Amino acid sequence: MAVTQIYLVRHGQPDYEPVDTRALPGPAADSAPLTAVGAKQAEELADLLSGIGATYLVSSPFTRALHSAAIIGHRLALGVRVDYDLRDWLPDHTGSWRSLADVRAAQAEFEAYDGEWPEGVQRLWEPLSRVRERARAALARHTASTDGPVLAVTHLMVIRALTGETGTAHGAHEYYRYDPAENG
Repeated sequence: MAVTQIYLVRHGQPDYEPVDTRALPGPAADSAPLTAVGAKQAEELADLLSGIGATYLVSSPFTRALHSAAIIGHRLALGVRVDYDLRDWLPDHTGSWRSLADVRAAQAEFEAYDGEWPEGVQRLWEPLSRVRERARAALARHTASTDGPVLAVTHLMVIRALTGETGTAHGAHEYYRYDPAENG
């Protein structure tokens, strides 16, 4: 099996105002669309990546990623496939967080433990190793379907889990080399 070029794309800037004004809890925040700036970021990224010859586009199911993928796919004439395992990190696997403060508290603990649960102790947040495992499985499924470069529209924590990059900006990308022999 050949090595596949993958461009991990972070979705554009999200607009949480529609979520916040309705006081939607937990996973409902994942329905946030892009801001006008976020849509422009997706357009600019599509233009930047237009020369790589991407043959495949897959996205997280979260609205901010799907909105970005729709813009990119339209500009590059690529259909959008969706994979649940490219979703964002879960700050609470029960889905019961109620506010940004709850998410920030989970993130702070996540960072304090370098992204992994303490030995023998489970937390509500998803460890980085699980994010990596599910993202690699998703990429394996999708790279098996194409022989050209792949665009994967996803989230900062997924990009971090796969590349170690912690500062990928909204509407930016990181290159990821997928080798089934190493990552299978």
